[in-house]
Amino acid sequence: MSIERHFHAYLDQLQMITILLPYSYHGGNSSSFYLASDENKTPLTIEDVHKHPQFVKYICFAPFKLAIGEIYYIHDQYDGKTDLQIGAVIRTQEFDEKFFYEGKDLGMTVLENKIIFKVWAPTATNVKLKLINKREKENVWTMQRQEKGVWSIELDRSVEGSRYFFLARINLEWREAVDPYARAVSENGKAGVVIDLEKTKMAKVNLPSISNPCDAIIYETHIRDLTIHPHSGVKKKGTYLGASELGTVSRSGEVTGLSYIKDLGVTHIEFLPFNDFAGVDELAPSLAYNWGYNPIHYNVPEGSYSTNPRDPYKRITELKKLIETIHSEGLRVIMDVVYNHVYIREESPFEQLVPGYYFRHDEHGFPSNGTGVGNDFASERLMARKFILDSVEYWMKEYQIDGLRFDLMGILDIETMQKISDIVYEINPSAIIIGEGWDLNTPIPISEKASIRNQQKIPSIGQFNDWFRDTIKGSTFNLYDKGYVLGNERTTEAAKQVIAGSISINKRKGGLFTEPHQSVNYVECHDNHTLWDKLSSYDVVDYIKKRHRLATSMVILSQGIPFLHSGQEFFRTKAGIGNSYQSSDEINWLDWDRRDRYIENVNYIKGIISIRKSYKPFRLSSSNLIRKHMSFLSMPQPMIGYMLSNVREYGEWDKIIVYFNPTATERMVELPEESKWTVLANHKQASALPVDCFLGQKAKIMPCSLLIVVK
Repeated sequence: MSIERHFHAYLDQLQMITILLPYSYHGGNSSSFYLASDENKTPLTIEDVHKHPQFVKYICFAPFKLAIGEIYYIHDQYDGKTDLQIGAVIRTQEFDEKFFYEGKDLGMTVLENKIIFKVWAPTATNVKLKLINKREKENVWTMQRQEKGVWSIELDRSVEGSRYFFLARINLEWREAVDPYARAVSENGKAGVVIDLEKTKMAKVNLPSISNPCDAIIYETHIRDLTIHPHSGVKKKGTYLGASELGTVSRSGEVTGLSYIKDLGVTHIEFLPFNDFAGVDELAPSLAYNWGYNPIHYNVPEGSYSTNPRDPYKRITELKKLIETIHSEGLRVIMDVVYNHVYIREESPFEQLVPGYYFRHDEHGFPSNGTGVGNDFASERLMARKFILDSVEYWMKEYQIDGLRFDLMGILDIETMQKISDIVYEINPSAIIIGEGWDLNTPIPISEKASIRNQQKIPSIGQFNDWFRDTIKGSTFNLYDKGYVLGNERTTEAAKQVIAGSISINKRKGGLFTEPHQSVNYVECHDNHTLWDKLSSYDVVDYIKKRHRLATSMVILSQGIPFLHSGQEFFRTKAGIGNSYQSSDEINWLDWDRRDRYIENVNYIKGIISIRKSYKPFRLSSSNLIRKHMSFLSMPQPMIGYMLSNVREYGEWDKIIVYFNPTATERMVELPEESKWTVLANHKQASALPVDCFLGQKAKIMPCSLLIVVK
C-alpha cells in the first residue's frame, strides 16, 4: 500500500508528533490535526509552530503514548492524510529502554531438528523471511512479532544451505536486508546463508598464559600482504591457507611467511580486518586491493581470502585453520575490528531494519561524521552496544582469537569498552585489547569517549601512543618534522618519558597513562608513511638505516607494549605513499627480496626482541615497579641513558644500562662504576646472550646507535 503524501508527519517522542506542511499545500496552514488508527480519530494538541523557508513545522502532542509497530495516520483540517512515520523517537532513551532485548539468540540458531530465525525490528509493522534454496526456488514466510520488537520464525533443518534475507515493512515501505547477525554469507556478502557451525569446529590449542600485556610483542600484518609477493614461497598466495603455510622460503632460501614471523620472536600477530568488507570483488580478488576498513558483515570472514568464496563454509574453516596453525606455532592472534562505522550507512542491514537507530545524528538531525567516512556507529544505544558485545563474544569463542584492536576507538563510548573488557577477559584472561583512542568529533560528551584522555576509566585497554610515535620519529602528519632519532634535542625529555612507559617519571607531574600496559609503543603502522619513507627525506641511505634501526629498537626496549609494522625490520617502503589502503599489491606486499637484502638488520632486530623477552626488567608490569627500578643517567642532550637497577630478583643481572645516541658522531659515556661489563647490544650485534665484554668505566657509542650493558 502506498499513500500520496502532501505533507509529512514524524513520531519524535512516544507522544510528540512533528508535522511539516509545505507552503505549496494550503500555504502551510492548518488549525487542527488528528491521529487516526483504524476508524478512531483523536485530536492532537498543537504546542508550537515554527516557520521555515520551505515549510511550517507543527509540534503536536497525543493524549497517550503511541504503540511502536502500529500503523497510524495524521489528518489535517482539510481532511488531508499522511502516514505517521518513525522519526527521532528511536533515538530517545525511552525507546531504548522499552525495546532493549537481552536474548542471545538474534540471527539464526541451529538446533537438532529445527532452525530459528530472529531479527530485532521494533519499528516494522510486518517482517518476513525470504529463503532461496540450492535449486533457486524462493519461499517467503511471515514472521511473528514477539516482545521487545523481536520477530521470529521456526523452520525445519531442510532449509540448510539456503540463502536468506529479512523483509521489513517500515513507514509503509518494504525493505530487504541481510541478517546483521549473519555468520555465513554468499559471495560478496549478497545474502545470508543457513549453515551449521558445528561442521566447522576445530581443535583448541592450549597456549601458556601471559601474565601481563607488557609481555606481548605485536606484529601487524595483512593476510594478503604477507604472502602475495611472487617470491614468498607460498603456494596459495593472498589467502587464509597461504598465510597458514609453514616452512616456506624465499629465492635465497630464507624462511618466509608465518614461519618467519615465529622465527622473528614476536608473540602476537595482529591482522588487519578479516571480517567481510567491501572494496574487493571476492570472485576476482586480484583486480583490486583493500586494507579492509569497509565493514559489511561483522560476524563473517572476508571471502577474498578464501580459496572458494562461493562456498560459505570454506571461508570459515580456512580462517579457523589459519588461527589453529598460528596457535600451534605458539603465537597468538589479534583481530583488527571496525565497529566505529559501516561502509555505506544507507545500504547497511542496520539502517534497512531499524532506520535512524544505529547511527549518531547531530543537533540538526543529520548523520554525524567523526570517523570521516560518512557515519558514526551509535555504540551508546543499548541495541547497538549489544550488537558489538555479541559480536566480540562470538569471535572470541567461535574463532578463539586472543585479542582485539579497535579501529578509531575514540568514536566508541567508555561503557561499551568497559563491557567489552569484561566479556573478553572472562573468556580469556590472557587476551589483549588495544585501540586508537583519538579524540574525534562525534556527538557524545568528551567525558564518555573511549579516548586517551579518559584512559583511567578503561585501565585494562592499551592505547596507541601517538606521543611516543611523534616524539621518536617526528610528526606522522608532517614528513619534515624531526623526532628524537633524527637528533632533535628538543625531544630529549619527552623521549625519556615515553621510554619509561609514558607513566610519569623523574618527578614529572601527570603521565599520559596510569600503567605501562596502556601504552602501545610504535613508530609506524599500516597508516601513514612507513618510517623508511619518512626518513628518506633527510639523510644518506647508510644513516637512514642506522636511524631506522635505532627507532625500531627503542620501540622494543621501552616500557609498555611494543608494536611493529610488518616489514619494519627490513626497512619496509611503500614508495612514498602515505595512504595505501587501495594501492596495488606491489606497493603493499611484504617484499621478501628486500627482506633478504636487509637480513642483517632483521637479525639485529631479532636480537633486540630476544633481549626484551629474556629479561623481564624491559617489560615491568606496573608504574610502581618502573619508578622503583628505572632511572635516567645524566647525559648531554640528545644522548639518553637509563638504568634498570636492583633487578637481580628478575634474573642474573643486578644492573642493566641502555644508551641511545641519535647523533651523527660517536660519543664516549661514563658508566656508573668501574667494573666488568657484559655487552648485549651495540651498533653491530644484539642478542640475549653476551656479544662482548670489557673492563672499565668508559664506553664508546657509535653514531645513530645504542649500547646495552649489564652487570
